Amino acid sequence: MDDSGDEEPASQSDKSELHSTLKTLSSKLEDLSTCNDLIAKHGAALQRSLSELENLKLPAESGEKIKAVNERATLFRITSNAMINACRDFLELAETHSRKWQRTLQYEREQRIRLEETIEQLAKQHNSLERACRGAPGLSSSTTGITNTTKGSVQPSKGEASDEDEETEYFDAMEDAPAFITVTADPKHHRRSGSNLSGASEGHPEDWTLEDNVFESSNQCGYNESTCKDLLPKKRRRTRVPDKPNYSLNLWSIMKNCIGKELSKIPMPVNFNEPLSMLQRLTEDLEYHELLDKAVKCESSTEQMCFVAAFSVSSYSTTVHRTAKPFNPLLGETYELDRLDEFGFRSLCEQVSHHPPAAAHHVFSKRGWTLWQEITIASKFRGKYLSIMPLGAIHLEFHSSGNHYVWRKVTSTVHNIIVGKLWIDQSGEIEIINHKSKDKCQLKFTPYSYFSRDIPRKVTGVVTDADGKAHYVMSGTWDERMEYSKIVQSSHGNTSSEGKQKTVYQTLTPKVLWKKYPLPENAENMYFFSDLALTLNEPEERVAPTDSRLRPDQRLMENGKWDEANVEKQRLEEKQRAVRRRREAEAVEALEEGKDYEGYIPLWFERKVDPLTGELICIYKGGYWEAKEKQDWSMCPDIF
Repeated sequence: MDDSGDEEPASQSDKSELHSTLKTLSSKLEDLSTCNDLIAKHGAALQRSLSELENLKLPAESGEKIKAVNERATLFRITSNAMINACRDFLELAETHSRKWQRTLQYEREQRIRLEETIEQLAKQHNSLERACRGAPGLSSSTTGITNTTKGSVQPSKGEASDEDEETEYFDAMEDAPAFITVTADPKHHRRSGSNLSGASEGHPEDWTLEDNVFESSNQCGYNESTCKDLLPKKRRRTRVPDKPNYSLNLWSIMKNCIGKELSKIPMPVNFNEPLSMLQRLTEDLEYHELLDKAVKCESSTEQMCFVAAFSVSSYSTTVHRTAKPFNPLLGETYELDRLDEFGFRSLCEQVSHHPPAAAHHVFSKRGWTLWQEITIASKFRGKYLSIMPLGAIHLEFHSSGNHYVWRKVTSTVHNIIVGKLWIDQSGEIEIINHKSKDKCQLKFTPYSYFSRDIPRKVTGVVTDADGKAHYVMSGTWDERMEYSKIVQSSHGNTSSEGKQKTVYQTLTPKVLWKKYPLPENAENMYFFSDLALTLNEPEERVAPTDSRLRPDQRLMENGKWDEANVEKQRLEEKQRAVRRRREAEAVEALEEGKDYEGYIPLWFERKVDPLTGELICIYKGGYWEAKEKQDWSMCPDIF
């Protein structure tokens, strides 16, 4: 859903057009009536004058001419009367049919209302049936002991399903994912004979212990310890935002007219937003940037791939409770996150396209890596659920090794749109490729299913080298943690019931790569923001005038002034529409004059062909941080 809303609400435009048409018709009818009176009046006067002329004693020739004129005048009057009668008949017919059309339209409206009520009732009955099904004794054995992996999660656990299980429209490709079973090997046995194992990964299995020590020493406080974060020199930042107002919202009242539409063109009030823009949400991908800092230190490319894979999964951990939508950025809106002194990186996002909405992102870390991406959001409302499909490749390059990783995001699905509690699922596959070493990691995000015995939000994967040999197994959940296990031996197991042959991987004990930070206290009243998210919209000096922090409707909404925010949002959208109309007029003018028209050009990014993917992508061209240093923002557009 998009709050940019280029299309005014249909009901308002329809009413305006109807009133305008009725006003025009009434005016024309009055003109016709006036003409009718004038023809009757002047026609009668003309005939009286001609009759008087005939009564005068004039020469015979003149009398004949006057008589001829009188006959023509009579014919003219007859014709005029016929025309007036025809117009009257036409009006009567139009009025009759108009009443008929009105009755038909009213009937169709009533039918639509009845259909909407029926759909809503069916959805409620569906929910009731699911609850009854969960309480049935026959299902108790399959649901007992299966719990949600996240305390207080919005998504149902195994015993709390509340949505369809058969909807796998976007997940069919996962049927081709390699099936495997992981068996933890005895480390003592493999320390004695590891070098002779067939299919063992690079180096001896006893090296795993050494590697563990390296990983642990680089994370002495653990991935999640708040004390570790406190040791870092950092600027004091805010730890809360104003509590979300407790407004009752009816999403169905807005969404019922949007089924099947592209949601980026549907105007939405701020009531369904969170006080962050999509640019800020994209920046949240960096919450676990330390995984990339650790990946820099890896000597083995397959080892490094494990950290990159964990980083790609960690970006979804913020979404599990976040059912509100971010603000769709205005064209030319930017967002910077300068954490160079604290964490060694600088991030810049810019909205480079409005329809479809697309954002370009560039991150540089002085600790040895650069990340860039251009993400276009495609979304569809399917009735009971909303599908959000991020399109575009994510690039990550390590400076010293030159390892260049590329991957794409999976589909996000928001369930229970009509009735019930909203919850989010991530489903699909991520294939991460190191274009230098040709290593690969295939991650599978298992879609939630009521009848599945798997834990919810499960993610599994295998890291392979250029020859296809498996080195590590990845496992975990996208909302909580990821582990990796070093493979010491692989063999082919039995063929499954679906006809697939499963590979059995013998691995050493799994080690934790990533764990989600706990949410701050009172998070449920602060849009379920993480510690990082709470700081993203904090007012900051010296940023560009196009920065999301300066967007007035978003600031009003964060402060709980939703009515004022909606008014301000409409003003910003109309201002953006006016600029677009002017740009379209310039394009038409250039076309008529036979000139080329470049269209909208991003300020800090430029379009280039990606040599790896062959796609046209916006790449950072530089200049932003230099402009910030000089505080020269004269080139920035006035969008707020």
